[in-house]
Amino acid sequence: MLVEGRWEDDWQMQKRTDASGRFVRQESVFRNWVTPDGSPGPTGQGGFAAEPGRYHLYVALVCPWACRVLLYRKLKKLEDVISLSVSMPELTDQGWPFGEHAGSIPDPLYGIRYLHELYTRADPKFTGRPTVPVLWDKRRETIVNNESADLIRMLNSAFDAHGDASVDFYPRDLRTEIDALNERIYGALNNGVYRAGFATQQAAYDEAVTEVFDCLDELEARLGDGRPFLLGERIVESDWRAFMTLIRFDVAYHGLFKCDLRRLVDYPRLAAYTKRLYDVPGVAETVDFDHIKRTYYSIRKVNPTRIVPLGPARIFA
Repeated sequence: MLVEGRWEDDWQMQKRTDASGRFVRQESVFRNWVTPDGSPGPTGQGGFAAEPGRYHLYVALVCPWACRVLLYRKLKKLEDVISLSVSMPELTDQGWPFGEHAGSIPDPLYGIRYLHELYTRADPKFTGRPTVPVLWDKRRETIVNNESADLIRMLNSAFDAHGDASVDFYPRDLRTEIDALNERIYGALNNGVYRAGFATQQAAYDEAVTEVFDCLDELEARLGDGRPFLLGERIVESDWRAFMTLIRFDVAYHGLFKCDLRRLVDYPRLAAYTKRLYDVPGVAETVDFDHIKRTYYSIRKVNPTRIVPLGPARIFA
């Protein structure tokens, strides 16, 4: 990790659990917002106006947090507005690597080899684990934001003058319901699989995996009235938040993270729901099952041998 801007230790093996063995997620540090006119957003400072060609997005195709931002870039038709780099499919001792590999896109701005080089460009004294996604401002040469929850809200509306303004995953009439559902999905499912996978004590694992499957059971029941999506006929932010975990569930979390009480395919409604979302035009292009498997199984903390299982190779044909 970085300590005062210097690389001092193995990125993978940094302790991320509390005294009870529970996984603790690092708080995002960069929280500025891109807005249509550059005015300040809910957090951080202003000065980041939504302008074509000004911003560059760094992601890893394994990461559900990064890929929901990548998905918004795709569905909001912002590919010609925000440029992109994609990491190679592995986690190294120095974190996310960038270079030539199928499905990867090297860094065209500075030719960085590791993401931590970008963080020290933004803050020469940065301390912490460099994470994706990162939205970079080419003009000011700094990180705008590295919190995916902020970034999908930005991409949902800030760039509407330059993308597809007809696409809105956070409609005003459903915001209260979306926020409530997001909170449940995040704690129990999105972060829950990591809490299970990185737990270091039995009680912490039992607690986390129970919450994961309680949430899956709830989502399966929610779809029981025939609704196509979580809040009805419209796809909203909550659907994409759930999708990013569901699409990775059988190929990674079921085995590697020991979330093995049931598979996604054992939930007929949830499996069909995930397929409906996957079939939305453009979505499949943001899902790379090879990157997902290779990168998750390169995490030495949970897979010391780094052996990648043969199956399942993917969820959908």
